[in-house]
Amino acid sequence: MMSEKAILFDTSRCSACRGCQVACKCWNDLPSTLEKNGNPSTGSYQSPMDLNATTRLLISFNEEAGGSKGVKWAFGRRACQHCTDAACVTVCPAGAITKHEATGLVTVDDSKCVGCQYCSTACPFDVPHYQEGLRTTVNKCTGCVDRIEQGLEPACVTTCQPDALLFGDRDEMIAIAHERADFLKAKGYEDAVVYGEDEMGGLHVIQVLKYGVAAHGQVENPQANPVVGLTQIMKPITGIATGVTVAGLAAMFALGIGYKRDKLAYNPDTEDTLSVTTGEVVKHGDGQDEESVMEHITENLGGKKGGRDE
Repeated sequence: MMSEKAILFDTSRCSACRGCQVACKCWNDLPSTLEKNGNPSTGSYQSPMDLNATTRLLISFNEEAGGSKGVKWAFGRRACQHCTDAACVTVCPAGAITKHEATGLVTVDDSKCVGCQYCSTACPFDVPHYQEGLRTTVNKCTGCVDRIEQGLEPACVTTCQPDALLFGDRDEMIAIAHERADFLKAKGYEDAVVYGEDEMGGLHVIQVLKYGVAAHGQVENPQANPVVGLTQIMKPITGIATGVTVAGLAAMFALGIGYKRDKLAYNPDTEDTLSVTTGEVVKHGDGQDEESVMEHITENLGGKKGGRDE
């Protein structure tokens, strides 16, 4: 039986070459813009500036004041964190986002996604993205479960030259992360920390953050959006309301069986509205009601139709 897996990202080893970004796009067939200046210059080496409908992974460039050279390059990794308590899985109404039981990674089935974007709202890391016109479904990292099931590593991991990315059993990745954090602290990086061991029930992307959580653009103490709890409360209520509605509609249908609205005709001479079936006067005066007069019987009105001479 396969054990839980995790990707380890060690920021102290990352050179920000962005080979992982390219590998992710190539393996998952995610296009880059072909438009001239489609990614305009922002003054940052980071590109694009955030995840989008065709970018599941990016390396962020965060400049922090300090360090021996006056600036600290705090590279970060923006992608799905693959939470154990995944809010996106909880709120997805179509079962399009699910946890891969063998690895703990959070996957997406495009064929089931209805584009509601609840997952985007619920995610504390602002990861799932949706863009009208490019994709009709939400896009995010799937952990390359398709590769893992064939004994391969995720595409991003295979291309990392300085071994800033590793992949293996989650427990093993956590142990390596703590060793690296201790090593960095011994070298004077007192803010070095392991991220992902406990957050959101435990993440399946474990990170060694050389300069601390905030410096590398990660979320301190991430929490699921309150909308997640609301959807869980509403599910049984919605179920009850749906049942009542269906029962009510069924009763109305039963009561309506055999019911037919009387055909009415208007006599302009007497200003009476008559029942064509019984000949009884159902209304007097107010002129012809176009909504109620459904049929005019010529012989009952002395050769006139609809109250007008032919």
